[in-house]
Amino acid sequence: MKRFKYMICALLAVFFFAAGILHFVHDDSFAAIVPPFLPFKYPIVWMTGLMELVFAIGLLWPKYQQKTGLWLSLYLLAVLPANIYMAIAGVGFGDIETSTATLWLRVALQFPLIALILWASRSFNKT
Repeated sequence: MKRFKYMICALLAVFFFAAGILHFVHDDSFAAIVPPFLPFKYPIVWMTGLMELVFAIGLLWPKYQQKTGLWLSLYLLAVLPANIYMAIAGVGFGDIETSTATLWLRVALQFPLIALILWASRSFNKT
């Protein structure tokens, strides 16, 4: 089971590493989903991209895997308002047209994703 959880962490690391890179490659698209009441849209996009790169590395490093899982889960809760704003405002990602249902599904999937991260990283184990 431990090996399976590490494989899930590795897949999550690939996902978050790619997402982190995209924050720099497509920063205009990410800036568009930052809620309008927040200033400094591009620095927020770049900082969150950097955080996702660090989280990806932490998920692969067994010594830091548990703490990374916890911090990544808190991070996903912190960016949830941007996902909600995206769904309410109907903001797609770049040129990709996205239905309102898909945007709300993205919001709803945050919670199973958080649960998966906490489970795979063994964030609540005492070992």
